[in-house]
Amino acid sequence: MASYGDKPRTGDPVQNSEQDEHPRMGWGEYLITRIPTLVPPMNPAPNPFKALSLLDRKQWLFFGVAFFGWTWDAFDFFTVSLTTTQLAETFDKSVTDITWGITLVLMLRSVGAITFGVAADRWGRKWPFIVNNLLFIVLELGTGFCQTYKQFLGCRALFGIAMGGLYGNAAATALEDCPMEARGIVSGLLQQGYAFGYLLATAFARGLVDTTSHGWRPLYWFGACPPVLIILYRLCLPETDTFLQRQATRADVRGGVTGTFMSEGKTALKRHWMLLIYLVLLMAGFNFMSHGSQDLYPTMLKSQFNFSADAVTVTQVVANLGALTGGTLCGWASQIFGRRFSIIAISIVGGALLYPYTFVTSTNVMAAAFFEQFCVQGAWGVIPIHLMELSPGAIRTFAVGTAYQLGNLVSSASSTIESTIGERFPLPPTDAGAKRYEYGKVICIFMGCVYAYTIIVTFLGPEALGRQFDVAHDADMQEVAAYRGTAGEGTESDPEKATARTVEG
Repeated sequence: MASYGDKPRTGDPVQNSEQDEHPRMGWGEYLITRIPTLVPPMNPAPNPFKALSLLDRKQWLFFGVAFFGWTWDAFDFFTVSLTTTQLAETFDKSVTDITWGITLVLMLRSVGAITFGVAADRWGRKWPFIVNNLLFIVLELGTGFCQTYKQFLGCRALFGIAMGGLYGNAAATALEDCPMEARGIVSGLLQQGYAFGYLLATAFARGLVDTTSHGWRPLYWFGACPPVLIILYRLCLPETDTFLQRQATRADVRGGVTGTFMSEGKTALKRHWMLLIYLVLLMAGFNFMSHGSQDLYPTMLKSQFNFSADAVTVTQVVANLGALTGGTLCGWASQIFGRRFSIIAISIVGGALLYPYTFVTSTNVMAAAFFEQFCVQGAWGVIPIHLMELSPGAIRTFAVGTAYQLGNLVSSASSTIESTIGERFPLPPTDAGAKRYEYGKVICIFMGCVYAYTIIVTFLGPEALGRQFDVAHDADMQEVAAYRGTAGEGTESDPEKATARTVEG
């Protein structure tokens, strides 16, 4: 089979990422491979506890700092979601006006993913991560001291840039050096930092919002404190071994580290542009899945099912416990059954649970909420390692972070779509005259479409289960090194043939 850089033999080119070499083939030939490559490999995998025991002390430290960084990223994001009413009163705006602060964050995340992703791939995972958290401190404090609506929007817009830069870096930090057998469960645990951050935000909002004369501001002031500890934690750790190996290889190639990095990036974009587009399409489905099942759900419980505030909180906590459990177990299971098969299987189960999740009007819905979010976050638990294995090594942080955030951008209108359609299904108003809508029906139909889309995109896409992350297995770097030649004396390269050879005598 021709290498990925060669012209395809028939039809349009499609990547086959099951191999590090990324061979190309025609569309028909590629589609034929989708069914046999979906068959679970049934890889022998240790039990979850034994898999986690494979990590050494440094690998655990890398995972810890990535997990806490991602957790607090989620915490900071949900501070606005949990204080919209109080913010609206302070700035004399509507709740809809305040939600623009959330929208700006989602819109500008991609800018941060690109900026910090390129920085992390060029200069390392450590310092971009630290700068990210420094910005969290400044911008959370800034939000807490805002006196006008424009100041609030400005702080949240900048916060979106900072927030967007962290996910790809956290995934690379936690997973680059992770033992092969433990990748699945570590991926699942890492992704659940998002759900854990939401739980923490809910708990601290309960304790800090409207409990002092400062109203909502203490939640933001508190949110600026833990990143100080996260920064100190990261300062005590080195770069990942995988990145250090890549930097050493770059230094050995003619043109220096920066020149080699630029060549790697160009080569990766040229060879894998179609894969990068696919990752965005995949992440759009996943972000629609999470936002579509979560954002309007508390509103449905309160206005349609007439749940009390405490019942809504308990239901949300139960759902997030399901998310934490599902993400961890399904991430681990993907090591046995494969990434694509695991995502598709748990998505089918999640689709089957949509009816009780949205139509059971008693508190018994908590059981459905637990298992529905088990499925949603179960599929998500596979994503960090799936993206890492598919992404080109030279731009791994950039690819993972940008795909995630662009997918988030595409799906940012989920709650707006659901609420707009929901207004077409009015219910009798409450005794106080408040309008009610049948949001459950809308969420059910919307999520059914999202699950179908995600299953199809996952089925059609590639997989690279067990792919090596070290530079020795990076075909892009091999091509760049062969083209540019090594930096040592007595070496010359032949750009026409993309080879390098030693010159004798």
